[in-house]
Amino acid sequence: MQTIRRRWHSTRTVNELPDKIRALLRETAQPVAVVTSFMPPPAPDAEFVPGPRCHGATLSSFTSIALAPHPLVAFSLRVPSRMAKTLSTLASPSSTLPSSSPSSSSPFPSFPALTSTDAHMIINILSAAQARAALIFSQPDAHPRPFEDHAMPWHLSREGLPVLAGSIGALACRVVGAAWPLSDLDALARGTGDEDEGGAPPPWVVDGVASELFIARVVRVEEPKRLELAGDTQDIPLLYHRRDYTTVAGAGRRKAV
Repeated sequence: MQTIRRRWHSTRTVNELPDKIRALLRETAQPVAVVTSFMPPPAPDAEFVPGPRCHGATLSSFTSIALAPHPLVAFSLRVPSRMAKTLSTLASPSSTLPSSSPSSSSPFPSFPALTSTDAHMIINILSAAQARAALIFSQPDAHPRPFEDHAMPWHLSREGLPVLAGSIGALACRVVGAAWPLSDLDALARGTGDEDEGGAPPPWVVDGVASELFIARVVRVEEPKRLELAGDTQDIPLLYHRRDYTTVAGAGRRKAV
């Protein structure tokens, strides 16, 4: 497969539709966001492991889809993943937060009980000062404990969810309904009505990379703390363009690998 380095209508031959789509979208700058939430619920017989019980993921797609009558955002997550499991669990009508034993080694308190108006997640819209955060949360295997990185400060929302300092802004959101399996067009055509007795969508299996679409309602706008040494770079957005992290003001690039 050949790589398109410049304009999407390059004279180089690209035969596959996905390649053409990727080549086109690489020419359009996308905002970068990190979603933070609770860890997936542990197995009932799992041994308690001290440490942070929250985690995050860099979103490859995120957009606002409505402001009225309800403020809604949408994003997709690869499956299987811890974040997708967490948000699907929280979206279930019968869901409860996973229990967490307090630990002196964990910076997070025991999980509070969520009300019907509390957020399930924080969507941190990153600034140009946060290319490192975007990389860390996109590589969970290389950075299994991202909240222990002293160069990436954060604070907690009222629900106990991490808000990344230096972000342009952050949205506290609740998942709306079940996730949509983007690999199954028949399921999308049917809607989300096919559920098992427990109220959860039926399991599905697909070869290759699969994703789920989540829709979330914004319940609150958070005000992230400022970074001391970032200057004006935390007032302009981090953008993803041509496989690089960059910004509107040309404040430097960082290769996304």
